[in-house]
Amino acid sequence: MNNNHPLIIRRFYTVVTAFLLVVLIAIPAIANEYNALKGVKGLKTVFDVSQGSPQVANIVFWAIRNVHDDTSTRSLSEPPQVAVVFHGPAVKMISTDRNGFKDSDNEALDQFANTIREMKKNGVRFEVCDYALKVMGIDPATILPEVDHVGNGFISIAGYQAQGYSSITIN
Repeated sequence: MNNNHPLIIRRFYTVVTAFLLVVLIAIPAIANEYNALKGVKGLKTVFDVSQGSPQVANIVFWAIRNVHDDTSTRSLSEPPQVAVVFHGPAVKMISTDRNGFKDSDNEALDQFANTIREMKKNGVRFEVCDYALKVMGIDPATILPEVDHVGNGFISIAGYQAQGYSSITIN
C-alpha cells in the first residue's frame, strides 16, 4: 500500500489551481493589450482593397485575418464583424483568370485564394465591385465563389460606414 496518494493528490490540486489562476490572470491581460479596445464592445471593420499585388495581398491579408481572429478582438463582448470590398486592380487577384500575371505569381495567387476561402468560412464577408470588373476587363463569372458581387463597391463601403463600420483603405 502506497501512503503517497494524499500527497500526490494535494500536489495535483495545487498544480491545477495554479494553472487556473494563471489562465484567469492572463485572459484579462490579453484583452487589455490594446488601450484602443478599452470600453469597446466589438469591432466592425470594412477593408477597402484596391492594391493588386498577390505577394503584398498575402502579407496584408494576414493582418486583416488577424483583426477578425485575434484573441483581443474575440474577447470583446460582441464578435468582430469584418467585410472586404475589392475594386480597382485588386479584382484581378480574385479571378480564376490569371492573364496579366507572371507565372511566378501563381503560388501567391493560390495562397491568396485559399486565404479568402478560409476567411469566408470563418465569417468574413467579401464583395467585388462589378463596375471595377468591367473597367478592368474581368469576366464576372471568373470571380471566386466566396466573393459576392455588388454594382458599385463605393456604395458598399459607404453603406458599411453608415452601419458603424470603420473603413481601412488598402491601396
